[in-house]
Amino acid sequence: MIQVNMKAYLITTAIVFALITVLHIWRAIEEGSHLASSRWFILTTGLAAALCLWAVRLIWRTPRS
Repeated sequence: MIQVNMKAYLITTAIVFALITVLHIWRAIEEGSHLASSRWFILTTGLAAALCLWAVRLIWRTPRS
């Protein structure tokens, strides 16, 4: 039961961080190149993408139930 709950949590986490990453990229396209020069915007986008990939990696490594 714990394994199933953990996998559901990882899937939810991956989806949330993927949405944040996609929305950041979409916002950068819509608002123009001035966001590409913002360190915080780049940092938060990269961090969200990294956390999404980490969650996906953990999902793949979790044994099937």
